[in-house]
Amino acid sequence: MDDTQRERFDVLLEEALGELPPGVLRALDDMPLVVDDRPSLEILESMGMEASQGDELCGLFSGLAETEYSVLETPPVLPNQVQIYREGIVLAAGGWGQPGAEELVYEQIMITLLHEIGHRFGLDEDDLDRLGYA
Repeated sequence: MDDTQRERFDVLLEEALGELPPGVLRALDDMPLVVDDRPSLEILESMGMEASQGDELCGLFSGLAETEYSVLETPPVLPNQVQIYREGIVLAAGGWGQPGAEELVYEQIMITLLHEIGHRFGLDEDDLDRLGYA
């Protein structure tokens, strides 16, 4: 991904963040949102994925869902985090070279954000699929 494509993506990401409902946006107040072109080999390996599958991943929630916290346990050492992957999102949207690419990439960014934030609140893949965020 070149700098121009990265910049286009980041502008759309900022627009999507600005459109999130305040309650959903607050979920990002206490956890970082990391944006990379693609997942690291370490992340792919931890998920049982090959390096060639790196462009298939749009995002990743790392941490402990709200539904998994317990007052009987100490808080997790590592903070919750949402990672967004530019190349996976652009590929899932059909690429930059198609008519309406900006709108399609924006829509996939929004789906990915809501999907990963949904994991933070304990939603699993089936729940997110039913909601249209798969």
